[in-house]
Order: sequence, then structure tokens, then C-alpha cells
Amino acid sequence: MTQVIYDGTFEGWLTAVFEIYEFKLQDIVFAKQEPATSLLFADTYFVVTDPEKAKRVSDGLKSKLSKEGFKRIYSTFLSETAQSEDLMFRFASYVFASEKNIEEDLSNTEVWGIRKAAQITRRESHRMKAFVRFKFTKDELYYAIIEPECDVLPVIENHFKSRYADQRWLIYDSKRKYGIYYDLEKVSTVELQFSDDVNSAKFLAEICDQEEAFFQNLWVQYFNNVNIESRKNTRLHLRHMPKRYWKNLTEKVANLKK
Repeated sequence: MTQVIYDGTFEGWLTAVFEIYEFKLQDIVFAKQEPATSLLFADTYFVVTDPEKAKRVSDGLKSKLSKEGFKRIYSTFLSETAQSEDLMFRFASYVFASEKNIEEDLSNTEVWGIRKAAQITRRESHRMKAFVRFKFTKDELYYAIIEPECDVLPVIENHFKSRYADQRWLIYDSKRKYGIYYDLEKVSTVELQFSDDVNSAKFLAEICDQEEAFFQNLWVQYFNNVNIESRKNTRLHLRHMPKRYWKNLTEKVANLKK
């Protein structure tokens, strides 16, 4: 067995696929950054990301898949499901070994697995588009904290750039410790560390505009007033808005503190 260690980027994974074929590596298991201790006695192969090699693999996959088919591979990578890179490699191997387009072969385990993993990312990205709650800071920046199940920032970037094109904003993924920042011209990836209690009154008072608390309270009142108690369906509500997201939703923070 060979552990293929790469840098954790999609481009790094594509480079790894190229070198697996180039050097005819067998019994592949992917790992990010460092060897897995559970495979201590496996052979180890370290990959250095190479944009040219990555492009060749990417172009090869795109030539044999539809645009949506290739997008599913990237969405699977972002899903961060267990052994997602291994699934992607088996799928890619099936693609390269076939003369015809295989993405509708749902009887194949890898094809079906890719579809299921991609759906996780798609569902989570839709939720984040709805659940992002911006706060306005003293230096006129709108910021939002999210903690999604999978890495959706690359997927939702264009949505927010288009919708809030006239505002500076930052969306920060507290689980993965990075964010995307829009400066009115372009979106950049940034790494920073937020306070552990980003919803505390002290933290908000330090960084938020003086009228932000007023608008937050207004939103909470609106939410409470449109909520018809007699038609309340907790099970349905939790299905559409799972409780794990509540701590970053303005209208739900008060409920968590009760």
C-alpha cells in the first residue's frame, strides 16, 4: 500500500493523480500534509503541487465528462467526506479507462458515490446562501461567521459577489479558519483568527458600528412577529434550519442563551 501525501488543495490532488499514473503507484491511499499513523508501515509518496500536471489531469477529465460531471468531482473534494480523495481517484480511473461518458452509469459504485458526495456540498452551499447574517463594523465592513459541514466558501463566493457588489464584506469559516473578503473589486482568500465568543456583547461592542445593535434587535423583533405560534412545526423547522447553525443566526442567538 502507498500513502500519497499532498498539500490538501484540489490542485495538489490533481497533481497526485498525474504522478500516480506517471510512476505506476499501486494500492493508493490519500492523506493530507502528513502520513496517517494508522498506516504507519505503508510506503509513503510525497507530492509537490505542479500547476502544469494538475492542468493536464483537469483537461483530461473535462474532455471525457460534461461540465456538471467535472463539477461533481470538485464538489466531492469540498464535501470533506471520509476517504473522498480515494473515491475521486477511483472515479477518475473509471473515466480514463472508458471510451464513452460514464457519469450516467449509476450502477457503478464510484459514479453513485460521487453524486452523493457532491449533493452534500450542493445542499450545504444552498443553506449557507440563506443562513449568512452580516454584521456592520465601525470601519464599514460587513462580516459574517459561518460553520458549515463542508468547505463551501469557494462555491458561494460568486453568489455573494454578485448580490453585494457595492459593499465590502468578509465571510469567515470558523471551522476551517479562513474566509473570503470582497474589496469592491475582487474576492480574496484570507486567514485570520476571530474571538472564541464572536457573539458576545463585549466583542460586538468593540468592532460593530454603533447602530448595528439596533438593527439586530429590529431583525429579531421582525422574526418573532412573523412567527405564527399556532402553526409552529418544530420538526420541519429543524429539518430546514438545523440547530447547529443557530449560534451564527441573529434571530436564533437569543434562544440559545435561554
